[in-house]
Amino acid sequence: FGSRYFAIFYRPPTLEHKTDRSNNKMAGKITVMMNGLPGAMGVEVGQAVLRRGFDLTSVALTGPGSPTECEVTEGGVTAKVELVSSDHPEAQEAALRKMQEQHGANLVIVDFTHPTAVNPNGNLYAKTKAPYVMGTTGGDRDELMKVTLESGTYAIIAPNMCKQIVALQATIERMAKDFPGAFGGYKMDLTESHQKTKADTSGTAKDMVKHFNGLGVEPFGEEDIKKLRTDEDSLAFGVPESAMKGHAFHTYGLTSPDGTVRFEFKHNVCGRRTYAEGVVDAVQFLAQKIAAGSEKKVFNMIDVLSEGQMIK
Repeated sequence: FGSRYFAIFYRPPTLEHKTDRSNNKMAGKITVMMNGLPGAMGVEVGQAVLRRGFDLTSVALTGPGSPTECEVTEGGVTAKVELVSSDHPEAQEAALRKMQEQHGANLVIVDFTHPTAVNPNGNLYAKTKAPYVMGTTGGDRDELMKVTLESGTYAIIAPNMCKQIVALQATIERMAKDFPGAFGGYKMDLTESHQKTKADTSGTAKDMVKHFNGLGVEPFGEEDIKKLRTDEDSLAFGVPESAMKGHAFHTYGLTSPDGTVRFEFKHNVCGRRTYAEGVVDAVQFLAQKIAAGSEKKVFNMIDVLSEGQMIK
């Protein structure tokens, strides 16, 4: 069966976010607390933050066994960040509160840590009412949503930050609502490949499973997802060798009951930059919602796309 591919080329502009402080609104440059440094995604997002003209806090949270400091460099700008380990939760809370005191309403947290840290970190952000963008997948998502909503904390919680993939997710979701059962009886297969350091099954794949089930495919569970995490398997799946340290290749296949018709949906990403730029779009969106005093406080990336807030 043939496949079609398309490419989108992206060049983000540099901008600042300014609003009126006299009305308790954000003023000056957004400041991001990049939790998850010195991880690869943390560094990538940190660089995107600097490219956009925003600031990084001088202190951030990290996991056990990490160094006590790191540097993020982009475009001739270097930010030195002190790292506080999850081995010392009281010190982490103190560091977060210090950054809140220092940066006030300009502070937005970005979390790319580890699935095991999703709920402890979410609890901390809710306790301190620190606005955050949760890019880390895994954890108990229902509990994360519950504590965030109950605390009244502003947040964007999403399994994927790439705007084009988010648009595809939204499209399949709407298809399922508008045309339920359109793929009745079709058998589904789903293979996703990520770098070997990704611990959990793709959150995007899990979400897509729900939508395809809504289209009437034969029952397909998260346990049916084929997860590739070795270089050998990823190479055989078509991932370039140069992308072994950072990629996300997904293929969703739908085959008719008699095997004569097959549909394939693919999104293949090499590297992390497209995700990082989407994260910074999310940060800016959340900052604007805070500044406007939005009654709705918890969002996802479809909200960001729907309001046209993603930088082209």
